[in-house]
Amino acid sequence: MPHALPHQFERLPTHVVPSHYVLHFKPDLVKCVFDGEVTVDLEVKEPTHRLLFNCVDLELLHIELHLQDGTLFLPSKVTLSCHCETAAVIFASKVPPGICKLSISFRGLLDDGLRGFYRSKYISHDTKEERYCAVTQFEACYAHRCFPCWDEPSIKATFDISLTVPKDRVALSNMPVTHEEELPDGNRLVRFETTPIMSTYLVAMVVGEFDFIEKMTSSGVCVRVYTPVGKQDQGQFALEVAVKVLPYFANCYKISYPLPKMDLVAIGSFSAGAMENWGLITYRETCLLVDPDNTSTQRKQGIALYVAHEMAHQWFGNLVTMGWWTHLWLNEGYATFAEFLCVAELYPEYDMWTQFVTETYSPALRLDALKSSHPIEVPVGHPLEVQEIFDDISYHKGASVIRMLYRYIGTEDFAKGMNLYLSNFQYGNATTDDLWEALEEASNKPISEVMPLWTRQMGYPVVSVRCEVVGNKRKFYLKQSPFRADGASVDPDEPKLWMVPIEFSTASVPNESVHVIVLSTRESTIFIDDVKPTDWIKLNPGSFGFYRVHYSSEMLQMLQPAVSDCSLPPIDRLTLLDDLFALVQAGQCSSDQVLRLLDAMRNESNYIVWSEIAIVLFKFQKLLEYAEDVLPSFMAFGRHMLGQLRQSISWDPIPDESHKDKLLRNVILELLHNFDDDIAREESSRRFEAHANGTATLWPDIRGTVYRAVLSKADTATYEIFLKMYREETLQEEKERISHAFASIENADLLKEVLMFALSDEVRSQSTLSILSAIAQSSKGREIVWTYAKENWNKLHAKYGASVILSHFITASFQHFATEEMADQLEDFFVTNDTRGTARAVQQTIERVRINAAWLKRDLTCIKSFLENFK
Repeated sequence: MPHALPHQFERLPTHVVPSHYVLHFKPDLVKCVFDGEVTVDLEVKEPTHRLLFNCVDLELLHIELHLQDGTLFLPSKVTLSCHCETAAVIFASKVPPGICKLSISFRGLLDDGLRGFYRSKYISHDTKEERYCAVTQFEACYAHRCFPCWDEPSIKATFDISLTVPKDRVALSNMPVTHEEELPDGNRLVRFETTPIMSTYLVAMVVGEFDFIEKMTSSGVCVRVYTPVGKQDQGQFALEVAVKVLPYFANCYKISYPLPKMDLVAIGSFSAGAMENWGLITYRETCLLVDPDNTSTQRKQGIALYVAHEMAHQWFGNLVTMGWWTHLWLNEGYATFAEFLCVAELYPEYDMWTQFVTETYSPALRLDALKSSHPIEVPVGHPLEVQEIFDDISYHKGASVIRMLYRYIGTEDFAKGMNLYLSNFQYGNATTDDLWEALEEASNKPISEVMPLWTRQMGYPVVSVRCEVVGNKRKFYLKQSPFRADGASVDPDEPKLWMVPIEFSTASVPNESVHVIVLSTRESTIFIDDVKPTDWIKLNPGSFGFYRVHYSSEMLQMLQPAVSDCSLPPIDRLTLLDDLFALVQAGQCSSDQVLRLLDAMRNESNYIVWSEIAIVLFKFQKLLEYAEDVLPSFMAFGRHMLGQLRQSISWDPIPDESHKDKLLRNVILELLHNFDDDIAREESSRRFEAHANGTATLWPDIRGTVYRAVLSKADTATYEIFLKMYREETLQEEKERISHAFASIENADLLKEVLMFALSDEVRSQSTLSILSAIAQSSKGREIVWTYAKENWNKLHAKYGASVILSHFITASFQHFATEEMADQLEDFFVTNDTRGTARAVQQTIERVRINAAWLKRDLTCIKSFLENFK
């Protein structure tokens, strides 16, 4: 097994509690260091020789403790623990109970590690010089990399923050500026108002060069979007979204936004998409800025979701915070649900709830079927373990089960319960059970009985169903059992059960539920009246329930015509395919069944359904890279699937076309490129040539696809053209579009050059591993990236540490291997190398490779036969 974290870990004791911090920082943006001072008001509850707090990578220069009566305590010893990331200050005599002040001066490094107080490089708008801004990223447990503190989410306090900064730099923190003054040395002192009581991971500071635009919400909160100098127009869309979203959540929760201002800041180098610091939300540039001429429709929609997600946190996470990281999902699962709830209301043309299924619900089902998954509520010991659960379980399964609950108790009672929860625990901490109790009180339904089955048990059920016609009724036989991605048999005596809300729809009423039950036993038989013998029956319409459905062959056959003529609603067409494909990979159905269903979907024209089709086709394509004699036949099948749409899809925008049709265009053109369509490649080359020579501009929605199509057959000269474009580009979205398109190059020698480019200073460190993962999407590129990772693992782990970025790199890069030999090689390598903070990602990747290998071995003959006989 991969390296695990050491067992010993010391949580902070509870007999010394901070209530208020006074913080001052002086960052040096040239030398990239910072000096700091902190004074903490402490309550000592029992006599102690020892103060233990969190601190790492800081030089502690001076420490002293003052009692209320003026008595001064100086430490006799200071002990640092790198493993627990703590500092223990030992005094010769005991500190008595009471109120005291701990003062520490310290020094730290503004490095480029994307955590703590770090530097973000940019090019000056005026002089084109290379400069740095200073930025904080404290979630999960990185505040103590910036200042000594009690860095646990339940240890809340208030904060007075001040900064000494160059006079020509903008200084921001959670609260508005309360005082500024010019200093004799030419710097500027900036003081901010006292914060509300809050957790250390929500403290934030930014120092740099920015422009801003602002607007007041309907309730009078000033919202500002800070952008790189000269790009304030690119913040306009985010500002428009923000001033709608903030009042939406205030009305939703019936609790006003509690801070006097809200800033959204675009940061060049940023590890996550965004961070919900109270009153000062930081974003990666590409997750906040919209260039009207260069930003794609998909990216613009994503920015609306990012803004809504972080603003949902201002209440759910910031106002009420989880007690410990075990309840991280309370923050992230709810905010993910809330972003869709909000954007669906504000931008109904986006059809967000259907997109929720492909972007959130289905990824959660895929991950949670692995043996190496984890419950939503997962015990967390060492803070490094927190990074491993910033994943599709905490975010996506969490959001999916909340959506299921939302459906179960109804909109009104859900809103009442959320208001009750936030009101009861505002400015404090809560657990998952506290949420269930509030929703139960509001709805008078057994939430505390139902929901722990979904949050404390790993996995979810597959509901097998068959039916018989009995007179004018349908008799259904239902059975639930845990679903396993590897198809492993489940002990029939295993006690694991869920309370599964099951809805039924029929051909006569396709968009409504005609019957609803809660399946709480292993098996059940039910009757539904007045359903025609020829009508199809669909379970889980709308995909509100977090489970898969395994239909009998007869029921599946009755559904197939409704897929072909699109009379089955889009969300149900895509989940029918998603469930069947999962069963195929698990060995519970054969691959030819899902290939036949795909063929029945050739007339499909819905963007969301095609997004799911694209996922299934991609997975087959990756698998068959390890069966080179069969791959050409599958490529022909893919082109056949696209035959009708290729004739009708427009490469150019059409006046008044819908949001979803804009998104569909890129999905289809990308598939045509993936399946080596000659006509599409020729059109891409023609359009790129016109774009490169300035006679026509590529529409941003198709630009990435065209770049990939042209680069796939690139020689050195073509590669150099794109490199020149990259180096001259100032919009980060476009730079990412070009750099990720490099990964489609088929020439192995050029791919190695792309890998070295990704590792160079030309690429921001937040993007390096995502480019490497993009290279690894082809079998040739996968081998190149795996060779590099093996030879440089220690360097990668030292640079990225226990980060979500590194975990995602492991999974995205290597999960498409499809041989037992490769699974063994991955396991052998990681068992002897440091995987702290990424061990779960390693386990999941190895498991997926073994599932691929078993699928290929089991179904290759079946796939080959289908493709040979396919007409």
